[in-house]
Amino acid sequence: MTARPAHRSAAPETGGRAGGAPAGTHAAGPPAPSPQGAAPTDSPASTAPAALPAAGTLPVGVDPKAPPVEDVIVTTRTGYHVLRFVETTFDSSVFLHLWLDRSTGNLALARLRMRELAERLVLV
Repeated sequence: MTARPAHRSAAPETGGRAGGAPAGTHAAGPPAPSPQGAAPTDSPASTAPAALPAAGTLPVGVDPKAPPVEDVIVTTRTGYHVLRFVETTFDSSVFLHLWLDRSTGNLALARLRMRELAERLVLV
């Protein structure tokens, strides 16, 4: 009579590693050594993100006066509700609400037209 382990893993007999990698290696495999004199492609310097703006500042090309949210789109089974925020000169919030039928409406065109309409509105 031979002793059997009480718990048996569902993984195939590959040393317990995912993807069939033998024990002692990573599932994706170790990084390949780079040739003499060549910089490794997976070095931290090559994968570092581009310089990020400081906290509290906006990226280049973003209008600081623009509202943080352009549109809010709520989808339902039968239609779309589009909320467009409008800038005002007084101390209040104004938005346009459009209900659009899902089967006949064009959401992209509706957003473009709402943007044009909101730009033409003069609220004093």
